[in-house]
Amino acid sequence: MQVQGKYDAKVFLTEQMTRAQGLRLKRLSEEAYQPTQYDRALSFTEAARRIRALEDEIELANSF
Repeated sequence: MQVQGKYDAKVFLTEQMTRAQGLRLKRLSEEAYQPTQYDRALSFTEAARRIRALEDEIELANSF
């Protein structure tokens, strides 16, 4: 994204999934047998949503 002819790193970083999110999402998607939940091109917000959903699903499965 460009702001007044300059690259806005803060906007880029808030739009992109972090490395930590990527690692966590990949591990959780494998643990939940849902590898399609992991995608390297996810936004920060979408990655956070998928991580929460997978954590909830895994927690529910472990409660049985």
